[in-house]
Formats: sequence, C-alpha cells, structure tokens
Amino acid sequence: MAKGGKGPKGKKITFKVAKNCIKVTFDGKKRLDLSKMGITTFPKCILRLNDVDELDLSRNLIKKIPESISKFQNLRWLDLHSNYIDKLPESIGQMTSLLYLNLSNNKLTTNGLPVELNQLKNIRTVNLGLNHLDSVPTTLGALKELHEVGLNDNLLTSIPASISKLPKLKKLNTKRNPFPKEEESDLFIDSIKRLENLYLVEEKDLCGPCLRKCQLAREKLNKIKTMTSFAQRKAVFSNLVAPNSMAKDSQEDWR
Repeated sequence: MAKGGKGPKGKKITFKVAKNCIKVTFDGKKRLDLSKMGITTFPKCILRLNDVDELDLSRNLIKKIPESISKFQNLRWLDLHSNYIDKLPESIGQMTSLLYLNLSNNKLTTNGLPVELNQLKNIRTVNLGLNHLDSVPTTLGALKELHEVGLNDNLLTSIPASISKLPKLKKLNTKRNPFPKEEESDLFIDSIKRLENLYLVEEKDLCGPCLRKCQLAREKLNKIKTMTSFAQRKAVFSNLVAPNSMAKDSQEDWR
C-alpha cells in the first residue's frame, strides 16, 4: 500500500510511450495497445492519438473513464475488460463509429450504464459479462445492428423481450445468472410462440424480403428449440439417485 493509503501509484504513461504502443493490425487498422501495463488512471495524453481505429486498455487497474473519451470519433473497437470500472460516461453515446465494446470483468452495475448507449447505432458486439448487473438496460434493445451480446456471470433474473427480438442477434450469452427456472422456461416458450407465428402462410405467397425474414426467424426458432431440448435433457435422471454411465448412454432409447 502506498503512503497515505491511496493504493498503488501505477505506471506513468507518457505521450511518447503511448505513441510507441501503436500497432498496425493485419487489416491495416491502427491499434493503440496499452493492455497489461498496470495503469490506474485513464492516461489523458492518449487523447492526442484520437485518430486510432482501435483502443485496448484491458487488464489494468482503471476505475474511471472520463467524458473526454468521446474524442476518439474514429474508434471502431474499444476493449476495457478486466479493470475496476463501475460507471461509464454519458459521452460514450457520441462514439457512433464503435462496432465492438468489451466491458467484461469490471464493477459495472445497471445504474452505471448510461441511457446514451442507445446512440451506438452501428455497434455489433457488446460484452457486459462478469459484472454486477441486476437487470439488463432496455437501451440495448434499440441497437438493431447487434450480433453478439455477453451478459454472463451477472445477477440477472430475467432478460427483456426487446433483447430477444433484436433482428440480427446471433449469440446471446446469459450463462451463470440466477434465473428462476420457471421464468427461464417461459422465456423459451414465449420466444418459440412468437417466432412460429411468422409461418402462417406458404412460401409462394411471400415476397423475397419477407421470405428471407421468415427464414432468419426460423433459424432463431431452431436455436431456441435446441437450447430447450438441452435443458430438458438434464432432467431425465431426476428420479434416480446415482445414474450409471450405461443409463446415461441409453437415455435416447428410454425416450
């Protein structure tokens, strides 16, 4: 512990150090990589390098992200995972070029996520896993370009319908949350009913765009059914004290 009880001082990041940490990715993007450097305070000097495409401040000791981060107007990729961040600045909504945002393994609560997140209209991946969220911000439902959402290892008891209705969502990680089993089953059933209602006409009666929309919905339905089937499979041995390996191998025959 440092003198005065203020904790570790952390590594000093100068403009020269930061500039030397810029790398060019395989696809020609400029990435400022300051990960794993023991940084405790967001280095203001990097604001002079705001023309980079990617910024990696992961695996440090940062507690606060300043409003000035919005100066990174060209940023497409922002990695802040594994820090001590408990709140995001409202100005993050101004970073409309963002496609990827990783905030996993921090100290974020639901109140620490500003409503301005709904302005990130182009974002495709948001990872909020390993935080302290007790509810999902409904603002995520406004991000229609989302492909992947990470909500694992939080304190969630439900998922808003607006999240499951996202048109381009391909992956939703909600593992290791304290969901009530009944509510989780209801979520699957409601999702299946909603998606099945899209198939009340024959394919020949649909226009091209509508047909494609239905096909995408059918793919979602199949994923949900697979997840439901897996959940049901766990209960096959509910009446047995210690099922043996042969019984497990034969469970399909039992059905």
